[in-house]
Amino acid sequence: MHVASLAVDLHLPSVRSLKEKRAAVRPIVEGVRRRFAVAAAEVDHQDTWQRATVGVAVVSGSAAHAREVLDAAERFVWSFPDVEVTAVRRGWLDDEGG
Repeated sequence: MHVASLAVDLHLPSVRSLKEKRAAVRPIVEGVRRRFAVAAAEVDHQDTWQRATVGVAVVSGSAAHAREVLDAAERFVWSFPDVEVTAVRRGWLDDEGG
C-alpha cells in the first residue's frame, strides 16, 4: 500500500474577503476530488484572505500510480490563472504488507 500526500500553498492576489477566497479555492478542491478520485481539502490559512493551502491524499497499490495521480493533481492546480502557487510539498507512507 502506498499513501501519498500533496500540499500546495497558494497566493490569491485578487481576493479581498473570505467569501471571495472560498469562491476561488472551492473549484480547485472540488475539481481535484472529482477528476482524480482523491481526498482534498483546504488545510491551512482558512482565516487569511490571500493565502490557502490545499491538501491532497491518494492511496494506491503502486508508488508509480500514486505519483502519477499527484503529478496530475498538481498540474490541475497550476492551471488556475488567478492563483499563484508558492510552494509544493509531498509526503509518502509506504507499507509493503509487513
